[in-house]
Amino acid sequence: MRIVLIGAGNLATNLGKALQNAGNDIVQVYSRTWEHAQQLATLIGGAATDNLSEVVSNADVYIFSIKDSALGEVIPKVTRGKSDKLMIHTAGSMPLSIFDGMALHYGVFYPMQTFSKSREVDFKVIPCFIEGNDDYATKTLHELVSSISDRVYELSSDDRRYLHLAAVWACNFTNHCYEVSAEILEHHGIPFDVMLPLIDETAAKVHSMAPADAQTGPAIRFDENVIRAQAALMRDNPLQKDIYERLSMSIHQVALRKG
Repeated sequence: MRIVLIGAGNLATNLGKALQNAGNDIVQVYSRTWEHAQQLATLIGGAATDNLSEVVSNADVYIFSIKDSALGEVIPKVTRGKSDKLMIHTAGSMPLSIFDGMALHYGVFYPMQTFSKSREVDFKVIPCFIEGNDDYATKTLHELVSSISDRVYELSSDDRRYLHLAAVWACNFTNHCYEVSAEILEHHGIPFDVMLPLIDETAAKVHSMAPADAQTGPAIRFDENVIRAQAALMRDNPLQKDIYERLSMSIHQVALRKG
């Protein structure tokens, strides 16, 4: 398929490489920053542009991979004169209906993974969630996404909101906890890599155990002496102290509910 990428960030870079490797033709890359558009276009082919009025009209599919807050402004400018083309966005939290009235065929392609430009990912194992507004959009999405992933699922906009919420808890919040851990260690001259075996084992356990069964630590048994002492160590950072105490309470409440 002939594809235009609207965006050149972390997801667009990984997605563009996967689509190009699968035999699709990336005809153009747009970014509001010329250098970013040029870098990705050089990597996967196609022309670069930082001007929405220059987005070509001869592609089959237009994939919007930009921040959610920009979609409302960018979509009308790209779809103008291309209403018969397939328009797709990749946002986990934005509804399919954002395209209403601006395209005949449109959909959502949400690959549930964390992406960085500097790290290669294997799209074949990434769960990809799609939604189309009609049979043509759904069929074309299936064909396109199946060319890069073996795990393709249909999911409504409403359910995708909760999927994205769950992903934020499992990925973004977890990674922030790594950062808090790294800062604590750095302040006391301890390298963060001492945490890696613990992190790896924690992640590995949920491949074979329910998260509730894998939970350990002072909060699950509500060891108040340990919790109080550790909270006191964070008295200079009231926000982190509050998060620590609330998470500890949440862990304990889940343990009680699960028996």
